[in-house]
Amino acid sequence: MADWDIKKLRILRTLHELGTVTATAEALHLTPSAVSQQLTGLAKALGVPLLEAHGRRVRLTDAAHLVLRHADVVFAQLERADAELLGYLRGEAGRVRIGAFSTAIPALVVPAVRELRRTHPSLTVSVREAEAEAAYELLAEGSVDLALSLAAHAPTPRDPRFSRLELLADPLDVALPAGHPLAAEPGLRLADLAGEPWIFGSSGPWSQITTTACENAGFVPEQAHAAADWNAIWAMVAAGMGVALVPRMARPGEAGGPARGPAGGPGVVLRVLHADQPRRHVVAAARRGSEGAPGLSRVLAALQQAAAARAGARTAPADGDAPPDGPPTVQSG
Repeated sequence: MADWDIKKLRILRTLHELGTVTATAEALHLTPSAVSQQLTGLAKALGVPLLEAHGRRVRLTDAAHLVLRHADVVFAQLERADAELLGYLRGEAGRVRIGAFSTAIPALVVPAVRELRRTHPSLTVSVREAEAEAAYELLAEGSVDLALSLAAHAPTPRDPRFSRLELLADPLDVALPAGHPLAAEPGLRLADLAGEPWIFGSSGPWSQITTTACENAGFVPEQAHAAADWNAIWAMVAAGMGVALVPRMARPGEAGGPARGPAGGPGVVLRVLHADQPRRHVVAAARRGSEGAPGLSRVLAALQQAAAARAGARTAPADGDAPPDGPPTVQSG
């Protein structure tokens, strides 16, 4: 295969454009002898004559014109590569891989990706659903660049492997059967539900979140039914089988929550808890040191924007309660 030396090809193209060795040397800040030596070396590497005498000057051979036709294609591709590389360095191109838990994907990741597709269409974001433990394993091994999880299930801020950024404090509302005696109770507190049958997962993050929230309110919840799927939880509440805490991100009609069917049907009242309202904290984590990469920074900024929009656009649940004023009781996770 011929040796296509880019530097020497540029000299040949400049000679073709300017017509003389002297003009080429001046334009490229070389001596005329250096230009001649470079072109002689290119002709030898390609195995074809590139120049021929024409009076006191030289002109390009047919082989040189053939070489230049291909060289022009190469130069155009290099220009595109330079532009793309510059975009990558500015965070306008490239690929960022996200591992995120299920409700965070429609609630935060999808709005962020939608905005990035509008503002930075050359920046590709790929998403992989993964709960906390799996997400951080993927992050540590380099299979994803960013992990979204609940704070209670993320590595500690002191973990030297990762940098963390809190995205959102997601309030937890309580779902009650429509005919429940406390469904219209003003100023409802979590402690008011101490004697109720509860619905939450038998293990995992949601079990811990529910039990921790209730314990912070002064009681241990009686688990009447075990379920982790929001559609199942919503259907059981609607059937009068118990009460449940529902993250604002997973609420029916919200991005991330069940939209239709039994989970979106009548029979459930959502109440904002007052005074002792718990929240779960959503964090993003990256490998320490990588968070400054331009593409990753763009994605983190878009996630922060999506989280801020969600926090700013929160509406009251269907029963008309307004979110409580003042600082809520913060629960782990």
